[in-house]
Amino acid sequence: MTDGSLASALDTVRLDRYLRERFPEVHGALHCEQAVGGMSNPTYFLGYGDWSAVLRKQPASSLSRSAHSIDREFRVMSALHGSEVPVPKPMLYCDDASIVGTPFYLMERLQGRVFFEYATPTLDAVARRACYDSMCRTMAAIHRFDWQATGLADFGRPGNYFERQIKRWSEQWESLRSTDNPYVDPLIRWLRERIPTSDRAAVCHGDFRLANLMFHATEPRVIGVLDWELSTLGHPLADVAFNVQAWRMTPDENGGIRGLDWTQLGIPSEEDYLDAYYRYSGSSERLTPFHMAFAMFRAAVGSAGIAARGAAANSPAAAAVGRKLSLAYARRGVEAMGAPA
Repeated sequence: MTDGSLASALDTVRLDRYLRERFPEVHGALHCEQAVGGMSNPTYFLGYGDWSAVLRKQPASSLSRSAHSIDREFRVMSALHGSEVPVPKPMLYCDDASIVGTPFYLMERLQGRVFFEYATPTLDAVARRACYDSMCRTMAAIHRFDWQATGLADFGRPGNYFERQIKRWSEQWESLRSTDNPYVDPLIRWLRERIPTSDRAAVCHGDFRLANLMFHATEPRVIGVLDWELSTLGHPLADVAFNVQAWRMTPDENGGIRGLDWTQLGIPSEEDYLDAYYRYSGSSERLTPFHMAFAMFRAAVGSAGIAARGAAANSPAAAAVGRKLSLAYARRGVEAMGAPA
């Protein structure tokens, strides 16, 4: 009923019984395959013949359960489905942890392409530029989405988003502190002194990057935004800064494009990409060094979390990757402050 590696991860006998009760159209044996990639919420492809779905669940253990609130993922995708924002169709949410060990949900399985490198080496320059434009348009559509009219008014807390976020991630850093990363503490001090006053709110994806987008199988357009586990109501420029980190990072720093020949590759400059976002979103606010430093800080702490989970799981390779990324993001954050790194 399942790949051998999956048998220990999911009780597929119980899951099979649960699915047959709710989807009487399924026939034959249940096939399961665990997705690979950077997803922190375990993700599985399910199938019965022509019937298919994607299962997303919480990890069995987590240093920060709030970061794996899959009920929020399901809720925001349910609100967005059918709008200008392309998301997989939500199918079912289950809060019964006895089925697969944690709450989970099912969504439509899209067929398309996912690019894990911003350089997208399999594309030509024309297709690459079109993909970047589609990514930009999709991000703007998320931020234009009318969350108040779709039952998401309580999806985030009122008040200054950046103040809350800096407090949250600073506390996270205290629990993950690493002596080999001297850049995070200066970032925290700098950010705390420069928090902008803004109550602007929009749906924010929280992890809006190329690898979390699915593109059409043959056309250069986004057909699905994936991995909504960090979504909330927040300031849209937090998403934008996170998205344009790639222009500030080198290829060996999580697949960035710094140092590449953007013109030859068909990749817009950071300035041109941001100008396009401002047009598509109608935003009058502009990205500042604060927003970029904040994005790098958050990514540095998030990567430290990856390192800690790798260490806890006795995975030296994962721990090493997390430490390397945490240091790289923190150094780029200090660079965004205008200080030498």
